Amino acid sequence: MFVDSVKIKIKAGDGGDGAVAFHREKYVASGGPDGGDGGKGGDVVFQVDDNLSTLIDFRYKTKYNAERGENGRGNNCTGRNGQDLVIRVPRGTVVRDLKSGKIMADLSSDEPQIIAHGGKGGKGNARFATPTRQIPRFAKPGFPGEGFEISLELKLLADVGLVGFPNVGKSTLISVVSAAKPKIANYHFTTLVPVLGVVKMGEGNSFVMADIPGLIEGASEGVGLGHAFLRHVERCRLIVNVVDVSGSEGRDPAEDFKLINSELTKFSAELGERPQIVAANKCDMATPEQIAAFRSFVEEDLGLPFFEISAATTQGTQELVAEIWNQLQTLPPILQYEPDYIPEIAEEPDQSFDIKVENEIYYIDAPWLEKVLAGVNMDDYESLQYFQRVLRNTGIIDRLEEMGIQEGDTVDLFGWQFDFVY
Repeated sequence: MFVDSVKIKIKAGDGGDGAVAFHREKYVASGGPDGGDGGKGGDVVFQVDDNLSTLIDFRYKTKYNAERGENGRGNNCTGRNGQDLVIRVPRGTVVRDLKSGKIMADLSSDEPQIIAHGGKGGKGNARFATPTRQIPRFAKPGFPGEGFEISLELKLLADVGLVGFPNVGKSTLISVVSAAKPKIANYHFTTLVPVLGVVKMGEGNSFVMADIPGLIEGASEGVGLGHAFLRHVERCRLIVNVVDVSGSEGRDPAEDFKLINSELTKFSAELGERPQIVAANKCDMATPEQIAAFRSFVEEDLGLPFFEISAATTQGTQELVAEIWNQLQTLPPILQYEPDYIPEIAEEPDQSFDIKVENEIYYIDAPWLEKVLAGVNMDDYESLQYFQRVLRNTGIIDRLEEMGIQEGDTVDLFGWQFDFVY
């Protein structure tokens, strides 16, 4: 099965928590704080794998999580960093943020791309020791890793794209000019997936040609197979519009050409202006008058290169390939997308909170505060001071004062209740 568009969720590893520990050693009195920092969370990294040609694996697994960093330990031991999660995708995969639709990375080169960064490790209590605070009994929790819901979209990397109505001979053409072996039959939509073929032009020279499944009127709006595969034409440097000049199925070649180009333009205005060559196929079945009329339309009315070919008998195919090669020498390289999404790397955890008053008790709901509370020793004065600064700096105390809290009123935090003191 050829799958070229999927949606998945990725989550980088959270940073490990800093440790609260004190040096303990025989004959060493009053050992100082030696709690180490937490390790960094693992990143989510995307890497091109040329052994892959489809995104089908992501249909069965849609959630990917990198490893969390280890917590710090005593003796100033820093926790181990979480292992990066490497996700392998076919070359040409475009990663987008699902919420904004913006491009995060274009996996067209061999360079790995970090899409989600792991969280930093929290600081251990050894980091908070000062001449006036020699026994800190608190540490910082690790920062959360980035998480995204993303879409993966495979856009094939091809120099030339063959477009045209079904059964005009695109598959036959790519089979005679390259080593590609697509399914060929005398009925519509024989080709159900894009087919790539390498066309060799002497020693050391070649280009990639893509046979795009048959387009029909309305393809840009989802009719037929065209909408599913038009994305694979977007990167092509040159378009070869294959037309059945014989009108063997009762269609007018000029109208076929106009309809195909209309669908390309509707899908992408830039794609509609891409350089084109017109290949009048099945000329062995056409009358001289049919060929002459279509040639006049293409060369005189449109000013495009025109080639008479018969893919079935290989007539004119070498001349067409030579012209394709000549034009490719003057065209820019295959399109690569520049990322336009800059992730917001949070330096602090989400600090939103909610406060409700019930039976004269102030209930604080702040999930992020639970990890901070876990690193605080409530029996230690300096540790309590640190916790009070957190409440003040994050606006919780200000909100309590706005709600009219008085000294001695009860505050509830995750079931732990204490009296409010100014």
